[in-house]
Amino acid sequence: MAKGIHTEHITDFLKQSQPKTWDKLVTIHKDEAEKKVILRLVKEIDLRGVLDVIRKGFTDYGVKFQMAYFKPESTLNPEADELYLTNHLSVTRQLYYERVGKNSLDMVLSLNGLPIASIELKNQFSGQSVENAMKQYVYDREPNEPIFQFKKRTLVHFAVDTDEAFMTTKLDGKNTRYLPFNLGYNNGAGNPPNPIGYRTSYLWEQVWAKDSFMDIIGKFLHLSVEEFEFNGVKKKKETIIFPRFHQMQVVRKVTTDARQSGAGKNYLIQHSAGSGKSNSIAWLSYRLSSLHDESNNRIFDSVIVITDRKVLDSQLQNTIYQFEHKDGVVQKIDKDSTQLANAISAGSNIIITTLQKFPFILDKIGEIPARKYAVIIDEAHSSQGGEATKKMKEVF
Repeated sequence: MAKGIHTEHITDFLKQSQPKTWDKLVTIHKDEAEKKVILRLVKEIDLRGVLDVIRKGFTDYGVKFQMAYFKPESTLNPEADELYLTNHLSVTRQLYYERVGKNSLDMVLSLNGLPIASIELKNQFSGQSVENAMKQYVYDREPNEPIFQFKKRTLVHFAVDTDEAFMTTKLDGKNTRYLPFNLGYNNGAGNPPNPIGYRTSYLWEQVWAKDSFMDIIGKFLHLSVEEFEFNGVKKKKETIIFPRFHQMQVVRKVTTDARQSGAGKNYLIQHSAGSGKSNSIAWLSYRLSSLHDESNNRIFDSVIVITDRKVLDSQLQNTIYQFEHKDGVVQKIDKDSTQLANAISAGSNIIITTLQKFPFILDKIGEIPARKYAVIIDEAHSSQGGEATKKMKEVF
């Protein structure tokens, strides 16, 4: 693990999932194919970040490789299902990761040879708790070790005991910031009792299981980039966003029910302040825009997000661009109701508008074709009373 990756797992995946592509590379590099492809991969990861390489792949001497295959939205392409099965998810126990030294991690979860999650496990019966695991990351884990380098290798770090779990996406010594990764219990923190196991068993049963873990990597994890000025100097702050359990649960529950029930149902999602509502809206919008039923028919023609927050527009576009890799998926309505009506008529995937603009399409409603829409209303930052709300209900 000198480079912070499993080199043999990587080359095995490339050979098995893309044999013809691998043969092209061997024609170029001969006996040095394995060595050369790892050097190119490491260079690309260090330049672009591991998440971008996982989603978009990398190129060596004009030969394009994919580093992962995600589950398709429909079953129209059997080959996509077969490629999904070629992914190699692995669990490594007691991983000795240091370049010089003998420190080890309790567990590391990897995808096709690339480490995604590190885990420190503690057991109250032996006198240690999740607090000890968090302190271990802070004081005993050197952030400059290859495997811990921010956005270049492991993307999330879990501290876990039999009762609670916490996670962070950046090891930064004493500045490391943890977020709880618990189910909640009695309208508060922590986890409910588990009559058949540990309180934290949901981690390996629901979160780290293959389909769930691949879903997180493909459709939740993203790199948030915030640009700002400090003393006249332009700077940027990068943050890896890993979904908290309640966010994952909300998005999955709504999309699962919408897939089974189709359009026409109402859902109420309750988020407390600071619980990541903007990200939940972005993830849910993207999912609903590509949701298909069992007959491979698209469930919603467009997703309309109604909000008064300007920050949500850029956040939606930035988040979804990382999943789609193309512009124009999110249509911002910043002019008038005609622009909104045109976007709806054109069937734009995701449309973001304000509560004030939305009711004014009433006089254009006859021009809009009969389609199925998912409407997400961001209620917390705007008044939901008054004339605008009445007209919005009339549109529905």
